[in-house]
Amino acid sequence: MLAVYDDALPAVYGYLLRRCSDRRVAEDLTSETFLAAMDTVRRDGGARPTTPWLIGVARHKLADHWRTMQRTPEPVEDVPESADDDWDVHLDRMVAHHTLAQLSPTHRAVLTLRYVDDLPVGQCAAVLDRTVGATEALLTRAKRSFRAAYPDTDTRPGHSGSRRGGHA
Repeated sequence: MLAVYDDALPAVYGYLLRRCSDRRVAEDLTSETFLAAMDTVRRDGGARPTTPWLIGVARHKLADHWRTMQRTPEPVEDVPESADDDWDVHLDRMVAHHTLAQLSPTHRAVLTLRYVDDLPVGQCAAVLDRTVGATEALLTRAKRSFRAAYPDTDTRPGHSGSRRGGHA
């Protein structure tokens, strides 16, 4: 487990940080991921964790976190700046993160799983512990909420046209 830990830690932490944009939460969920992996290895001596398997565990820990957030909302910090991004791409990412932060945790979860993680609706449903039909309906409502919350960018310099229909 220690050999996998050294290789997998940056991948698991990076996966979680990109999806929750909060270092404290990403650190906590990374710890929870590795603790869950250790429990599994102790219970099943034949279990051999790999980085992809640990990222799958992290995905479930993140989904659990989002479910908890839905019951007990907590403010989301601003997205940290990244110096290596092109300004327009960076600004679009900031606006998208800010817009996602305004949505309910369930809407954030389904949009992130579907469009950031690129999971099919069936896998999103499994992670969120919902039926496929309920997840499709949730995804429709989440996209509608995202579009409604996304700022109209007609007035931004260098951009022509609105982006309202172009995201999620």
